[in-house]
Amino acid sequence: MPTTSELINYLSGFVTDERKKRFEEVMQNRTRYVTIGLEDIYQPHNASAVLRSCDCFGIQDVHIIENENKYTINPDVALGSYKWLTLNRYNKQGNNNTVSCINTLKEKGYAIAVTSPHKDSYTIENVPLNKKLALFFGTEMQGMSDELEKNAELFVKIPMMGFTESFNISVAAALSMYTLSNRLRKENIQWQINEEEKEEILLQWYRNTIPKAEIMEKDFLLKHK
Repeated sequence: MPTTSELINYLSGFVTDERKKRFEEVMQNRTRYVTIGLEDIYQPHNASAVLRSCDCFGIQDVHIIENENKYTINPDVALGSYKWLTLNRYNKQGNNNTVSCINTLKEKGYAIAVTSPHKDSYTIENVPLNKKLALFFGTEMQGMSDELEKNAELFVKIPMMGFTESFNISVAAALSMYTLSNRLRKENIQWQINEEEKEEILLQWYRNTIPKAEIMEKDFLLKHK
């Protein structure tokens, strides 16, 4: 059975040198040290804008909880950003998907942080980054669920100077990711994705780029059994 590296090398023959160079450039700035969690986001504009910001700021993974609301992407807003991200969806019926998501992230070594303007919280500028951080945003209007609040280890806020008590979720997410991505690159943190994970992501990028990649891949695998 061919290795992931061999499959990547094969598929890379179907894209331009410019595209391969772009993949390498973007990959150097990808991180899994910070990840984003979204709980019951129901407005397609917000759902899509957050994905677009994740891609722009190099956040590879998004964890999507669907207890009450289905997460719907608006392609006109997302602009294809979802093709370059790893979307982890928690939507099993009859299951507490919030707890499942949190437990999965804790097992991977993430600190669970929730954005909340009403708590005595860290600011996004000083929230600890001594371990991997999963930053959650609750549903529009109601905010985080009781389950998410109960399981949070950290609360985070973005300082505001006006009368309005909160930002739109897509704005809050973009501001948070901008600040955190800048902090990662300035602090002595090993935030880059490891080589094995890079290959897994790169393979997915090639699959999403090449028309009929699935057929080409099957043909390659048949020839290299």
